[in-house]
Amino acid sequence: MFYAIGLIILGALAAYPVVVRKQPAAQQILDRIVPFQGFIGVIFGIWGIWGIIQALLNMGLLTSFPIWWMTWIAVSVITAILGFLLGFGLINKYVTGSNPELQSKANVLRDKLVGHQINLGFAAIALGIWGFVASTFFL
Repeated sequence: MFYAIGLIILGALAAYPVVVRKQPAAQQILDRIVPFQGFIGVIFGIWGIWGIIQALLNMGLLTSFPIWWMTWIAVSVITAILGFLLGFGLINKYVTGSNPELQSKANVLRDKLVGHQINLGFAAIALGIWGFVASTFFL
């Protein structure tokens, strides 16, 4: 359930311009969170990778709870991708350091994903809502 709430927050941060334009009341809340976007992104990126690993290790659940397992893997993948996108500044600063080759590879990957950031944000919001419903009804 916490995954779902976190994913809704990540989705709102990723789709910030569109969310604020359609829901002006959300701007006050999101403006408080935006300064921490990098840290939130890194934490959720790691959490998403951990979720992917856990889902793959528990693949046996696919036979007994297929909808819940597919929701789990989808939520984890979107969490990892959006976490990477939102935390890119911190990751680039501290992980790649002064290695220009590593920085250029990271920038290429980010450039491929950033064009889809708003769509991924809306997918995250939808998956977050579905994850909340699925965790309530299917587990």
